[in-house]
Amino acid sequence: MPRLLIVSTVPATLRAFLLPFARHYRALGWQVDAAARDIDSLPELKQEFDACHALPLSRNPRDIGTLLRAPAAIRALVARGNYDIVHVHTPVAAFLVRFALRTLSPRPRVVYTAHGFHFHRNGRPLANSVFRFAERLAAPWCDALVTINREDFDGARSAGFDTRVEYMPGIGVDTKRWTPTAVTADAIAAVRRELGLDERDVLFLMVAEFNPGKRHRDVLAAMQLLGHGDIHVAFAGDGPLRQPLQEQAAALGLADRLHFLGFRRDIPVLARASRAVLLPSEREGLPRSLLEALSLGVPIIGADTRGISELTEGCGRKHAVGDAAGLAAAMQELAQDEREAEALGERGRARMVADYDEQVVIGLHDKLYSDLLGKR
Repeated sequence: MPRLLIVSTVPATLRAFLLPFARHYRALGWQVDAAARDIDSLPELKQEFDACHALPLSRNPRDIGTLLRAPAAIRALVARGNYDIVHVHTPVAAFLVRFALRTLSPRPRVVYTAHGFHFHRNGRPLANSVFRFAERLAAPWCDALVTINREDFDGARSAGFDTRVEYMPGIGVDTKRWTPTAVTADAIAAVRRELGLDERDVLFLMVAEFNPGKRHRDVLAAMQLLGHGDIHVAFAGDGPLRQPLQEQAAALGLADRLHFLGFRRDIPVLARASRAVLLPSEREGLPRSLLEALSLGVPIIGADTRGISELTEGCGRKHAVGDAAGLAAAMQELAQDEREAEALGERGRARMVADYDEQVVIGLHDKLYSDLLGKR
């Protein structure tokens, strides 16, 4: 049976996104191994893969020590494992894996899934040029490049990447788990009581790490524009900017309507308790928080940027990056029109089931792998 190695820079990526693929191919009788930096830090992965391997990888492209050590370690692992397919995720790991295996003989089929290129329409021109050059250089070193949003697919094609370029709608969402019927009315009522909301209050939710690129600051600015009223926002997540933004919210007189919840395990309940899920990010690949919101039948409001804009089509509202007034207007519209919000959510749910369900995406992987193995 085929041997598959799945590689990511950090093990959290394997746990968060790639376990359905490991389970699927192991159920078919494949050997499925995993590799990442500090992979032993997540011992539960040992139950999900046939073998777990540590590699000297880093998210930081300036980490020269890692860049120098990684290729030899990657080549040795792949040669020892005699893999048929190596599928790598995350950009730095992808460059290193493709570089390391480009001259290996015999060489496995190499697949790279780009979870959002580092060059994009909101990026700085110099950075865009550097990252585009790196991706173009490494493109011939793999057998297939998978993009998870239409903008990256078009960008790879227009940039003339010398490899097979495929589009797949993300890495899939479990629509049987993320379903409206999984959340009870009692659970929704309980979370609204926790937040101190009364019957007329309208809640919005943002699920994201507190870092500059997610632009939580735009939500604060939008709430300022909306003034005092019955609109509330819950922030689920943590990060370095949480405390400064919480202090800013208090200084602006918004503390009673902005709820900083930290890390939460009840995201489905919070989403179903909300009128819409927000994401004003300046850069995304295909945001999991919005996929899960739509699967739950909850509409979305997001910035007109890669990955977000294609999800809002028919399922939500979009605004320009940094446009707090546009964000406020979209929030105000859905706060006042519950029927429209419900219609958007219903269309979003149907779209997730039809096009973005993880079984749909796994099926696309089946076709790709079968084709690559047939050509080996």
